[in-house]
Amino acid sequence: MAQIIDGKLISKQIKDELKGKVESLKSEGKEVCLAVIQVGCDPASTVYVGNKKKACEYIGIKSIAYELPEETTEEELLGIISKLNNDDNVHGILVQLPVPKHINEEHIINAISPAKDVDGFHPASVGALSIGKKGFVSCTPAGIIQLLKRSGIEIEGKDCVVIGRSNIVGKPMAMLLLRENGTVTVCHSKTKNLKEVCKRADILVVAIGKPKMIDASYVKEGATVIDVGIHRNENGKLCGDVDYDAVEPVAGAITPVPGGVGPMTIAMLMNNCVEAVL
Repeated sequence: MAQIIDGKLISKQIKDELKGKVESLKSEGKEVCLAVIQVGCDPASTVYVGNKKKACEYIGIKSIAYELPEETTEEELLGIISKLNNDDNVHGILVQLPVPKHINEEHIINAISPAKDVDGFHPASVGALSIGKKGFVSCTPAGIIQLLKRSGIEIEGKDCVVIGRSNIVGKPMAMLLLRENGTVTVCHSKTKNLKEVCKRADILVVAIGKPKMIDASYVKEGATVIDVGIHRNENGKLCGDVDYDAVEPVAGAITPVPGGVGPMTIAMLMNNCVEAVL
């Protein structure tokens, strides 16, 4: 029986710790404030934004919401970001992605001040991570490190395989595992002998974007399997990139979908907001 890594429980622990920090900051006259901007009404984005607002409320972080119409221009959006960059009462700025097609995502990410880049997407944040300097770290990979550490899973000296090389998960995940002294291999769509590479992993992080692609034949007996994917199957049920039912009997530890990595992303966003003030 694999150890089930409970992201809901661990994210609640983190949020409760942050609650205490926010209270002590308030007693010093500092109020943590996050500005969340959503352009258009993509249903998934609306759910994410709602969850972020709920987390802010729970922890005691002030949240300012900008819900902008689909036809908002890039210039208008950049104007709001510029105003927030210059507002000392705002500590974190988050633009919910994706933005509508007529807006250049890269321009938006680059416009946010690195000091307020709580998503950890700005090139300065990514650069700081790659050379081991202080800076905001992309929330999903940071959350995965917390899942491992708080579940008693040693990273140092372990063979770590990351499937996926996106800027938001795969690349920062590899750098964070390296920072923890893991031995890291990054796989992607052009990797030869993917199964053989995955079977070497003590820790396998799957962010491939294909429902239930990873079955037991990819997993070494006793490995820790972290599933970043989230999809709906033909019956409308949530599932991940890992075939949970097939892999769970082989794995030593595994994250479920839902309730694994997902809750950690928001917990680490909240952590970044608090870090912006400290």
